[in-house]
Amino acid sequence: MKSRSPSLRLKLPAFVFVTQVIVAALYAAFVTYDEHADARFQTNRTNPADNALYSDYPVFADVQVMIFLGFGCLLAFFRLYGFGGIVFNFLTAVFAIQWAVLAQGYFQFSRGGKIHLGVINLLNAEFACAAVLISCGAVLGRTSPLQLLVMALLEVPVFACTEWAVLEYLKINDAGGSVLIHLFACYFGLGVSFVLHRPGLDEGHAKQNSSYQSDILSVIGTLFLWVFWPSFNSALTLKGDDQHRAVLHTFLGLSASTLTAFALSAALNKNGKLTMADVQNVTLAGGVTVGASVDMMISPAAAYALGATGCAACMLGYRYLTPFLARRFRIQDQCGIHNLHGLTGLISCAAGICAILVADEETYGPSLYETFAHRAPPEGDPKLQELRVLIPGLRAGLGRTAREQALFQVAAVFATIGVSALGGVLTGLVVKMPFLDPPPDRLCFDDGLFFEVPLDYDSPLNLNNDTMQDSAA
Repeated sequence: MKSRSPSLRLKLPAFVFVTQVIVAALYAAFVTYDEHADARFQTNRTNPADNALYSDYPVFADVQVMIFLGFGCLLAFFRLYGFGGIVFNFLTAVFAIQWAVLAQGYFQFSRGGKIHLGVINLLNAEFACAAVLISCGAVLGRTSPLQLLVMALLEVPVFACTEWAVLEYLKINDAGGSVLIHLFACYFGLGVSFVLHRPGLDEGHAKQNSSYQSDILSVIGTLFLWVFWPSFNSALTLKGDDQHRAVLHTFLGLSASTLTAFALSAALNKNGKLTMADVQNVTLAGGVTVGASVDMMISPAAAYALGATGCAACMLGYRYLTPFLARRFRIQDQCGIHNLHGLTGLISCAAGICAILVADEETYGPSLYETFAHRAPPEGDPKLQELRVLIPGLRAGLGRTAREQALFQVAAVFATIGVSALGGVLTGLVVKMPFLDPPPDRLCFDDGLFFEVPLDYDSPLNLNNDTMQDSAA
């Protein structure tokens, strides 16, 4: 009979109750509707079709599918940890989104002492949630639900502050979130994992494996993420040709990484067979790799090349880098987030910097100063008036050169990695505290510790081989 964690009966409800009371009080005190949701701003001249709901909600719904179905199913690949992979993803995601509305709202959507709430806030909160879920992948199966909630509680403010500082002061281009989502989440998660290192798991764990059914469920999660990734990458790009390019580039990058993943999986397997872990993870590499340049004029061929390159880096990372990090640096990366989000994120950032350096008016026309808003002339510059004749309403920029913008991108990469890694280590020190009920080594990757499970959940599946025997006969 499996051991349980009796302390959850008190600690988890207590944590949820206290945080929900605090969150409800903060919402009551500081959150109001934005102009698209507030009835006071509507008149008989208001056109309902102009409401932001109709442009923001379709993308919000797509990202919802990625967060709750895509991530949830993808994380259910352990044979005895299917409940934990899906349900703890659900629990953590809901809490992270709820909390991110407040944390991000304070920095980005606050006016007159109030956070103005609309669908766009929820969309941004889902991106913060995605960062949390990616980070949690590094410690999947080795943490209690209480630890995951505390991790989300601490990571969301660090993410919101980093996002605000990078966008407000460094003013970078990061349409697909390669810097602020993928790199941040990766190194925050690795920082937590470093502190939560378990020597008893250095040689692996008997339950740290998958089954036929769990692999099928996990690849369904992959398919949800694959299908909706173009929405994720294009959600916050400028409407029009920028968003159109983002969808095209994401699809091309994903298709390239998928085909490359199948080829490399068979080539690197000593038996020449496909490995489901490769299909579940490496096929998605292209979506990350095109992220930093997804709305730029990089060409369809470049998007395809980035997808294939990211796939190769991700595949080799799973084969060689993950074991090396565990052996040499005490970083146990359960889901390989350093491969799917770290390595590919770095490649994406390098590609984005190159795309910025070569961007000019000959390629973009006057819309160069919309795609790269900080390169637009400052207020008072005669060139700004000339450009406004061609693009009415063009906002004044900072007058940066391509080289200057590229240097700010580099600075953002290093700053984000440094802050996220430090934040992850500090969060790990808190999450490691014994009163948060970390599971013992022998009960890691086991649903029986935190769930009521069927009596036969850990029984081997008995297959009837009569058909195969008949066929052989």
